[in-house]
Amino acid sequence: PAGAVGILHAGLIPSLVFKLKTELDEIQELILDTLTNCLCVEAFEALASGAVTILKQKLTHSSVAIRSKAARVLLGISTHPEGKNMVCEEDVIPVLVSLLEDTEPEVQASATGALMFATVTPQGKYSALGAEAIPPLLKLVAGETSKARLSAIKTLTMLAELPEGRKTLLDHVDTFQPCLNDPSEAVRRAAKIAIHVIKWKP
Repeated sequence: PAGAVGILHAGLIPSLVFKLKTELDEIQELILDTLTNCLCVEAFEALASGAVTILKQKLTHSSVAIRSKAARVLLGISTHPEGKNMVCEEDVIPVLVSLLEDTEPEVQASATGALMFATVTPQGKYSALGAEAIPPLLKLVAGETSKARLSAIKTLTMLAELPEGRKTLLDHVDTFQPCLNDPSEAVRRAAKIAIHVIKWKP
């Protein structure tokens, strides 16, 4: 944490963000790891430097590591209120939705986590529904060893807060039932809440 604070105080975030455009892949990986740590402290510098636009491009990079790490930085950005708004404004959510079907579990997990935070806002929810996030999220819930299961359940719970999301998910309550016996207590609890929200009648 002290190192991350030092980088922020030294004003290095704009330089790091800018270097993502030009550096070799292995250096980009180090920059993305550094940004992830710094975002635990604060996100303003990264947002002001146009990080979201650059990270959006990195989400479709040929390197698995860069896709995964870029999604992880966006996850960090999405934990901040102004970050959630910018992820919606820059139209990042459809790209995150496309990564839910990535061949790499790490990429799927990071993208689902970023989506989970972004869909806290009404704009994020509508954007995810518009990008047809429900089918790939349901696949991750049903996946045998999905690292993204917990985040997928929580994201679907948020989408069920919209009438159109709830209507779609009512046909898929069975997908959540096996999760009630999941080894993870967090997954069991999240599945229980999801079923409750989906079945809720206004």
